[in-house]
Amino acid sequence: MEEQIRRISQMEEILQTAKGAVQRLDAALEEYEALLEPLRVLDAYYGSREWLQDLDDDRDGKLPADLKRGVLSEDEIYDLLTEARELARRMTDLAARPFEGERED
Repeated sequence: MEEQIRRISQMEEILQTAKGAVQRLDAALEEYEALLEPLRVLDAYYGSREWLQDLDDDRDGKLPADLKRGVLSEDEIYDLLTEARELARRMTDLAARPFEGERED
């Protein structure tokens, strides 16, 4: 009976941990999915004629000093887009992994 109680307790812990992780992942995926189109817009802006003009104007001091300008950093946009693409590959790889002994419901 001790073995049975230990097993049930262990499975309960896995269940509760997994439920929380699945719920957080679901929420994060919804948030990320809502950002896909804005990310496409950002990707199109990066390196565009407008981005280059904005970068030149910033370098020439034509933009307000208090303007947030992370988008004019060559590395920041590139790094974000690279991470987003790597995350998409990772999600695809994870989705392709079946559960061991997967059941048909």
